[in-house]
Amino acid sequence: MAKTVQEVLDRQKEGAQFVLSAPMLGLEVEEFDTVAKIWVKEGGPGFQAAGVPHRKCIDGEFFIDRITVVKTATR
Repeated sequence: MAKTVQEVLDRQKEGAQFVLSAPMLGLEVEEFDTVAKIWVKEGGPGFQAAGVPHRKCIDGEFFIDRITVVKTATR
């Protein structure tokens, strides 16, 4: 069952480190790669990227398929 980013985020405590992945959010790897690049650069809605994103090779091209993030303080 695909979840929204907000559903996953709501289950985490501030400062918690967790993984977001393409299958978890019901996205194709290429779609997830697009938003993950933004999250790495600018942060996501309530979290920041932590570490190096995991990439998957599809037809000779590498795409981000999962990313470790840390929940930030709610405003």
